Amino acid sequence: MARIAGVDLPKNKHMDRALTYIHGIGLTSARRILDTVDLPHTMNSDDLDGDDINRIKKIIEADYVVEGDRRREVSMDIKRLTDLGCYRGRRHRMGLPCRGQKTKTNARTRKGPRRGAARRK
Repeated sequence: MARIAGVDLPKNKHMDRALTYIHGIGLTSARRILDTVDLPHTMNSDDLDGDDINRIKKIIEADYVVEGDRRREVSMDIKRLTDLGCYRGRRHRMGLPCRGQKTKTNARTRKGPRRGAARRK
């Protein structure tokens, strides 16, 4: 089992999909990394040897912000918006969608479960 950037890659998956388990690397970035390392996208994560893992690690460390640093960066961006008091920051603070979705009938993920019209004991 390969361990890259503090994440155990899943077994028996193509490498372009397995690298997306690292926070901060999507499908396009994973394919770009594999092209740089000259590995096929359809190679299974079980078939990696130590040399391949080291080459992938070097590229990720040099060119990408991943895992803890990426999570910290995103949370600092949200904190900056809320401190500014801009529209998106207020929506984050209230727990509502920030990107223009309608909230009259949907947005249950952000708003939580429905509350009845009259809450009585």
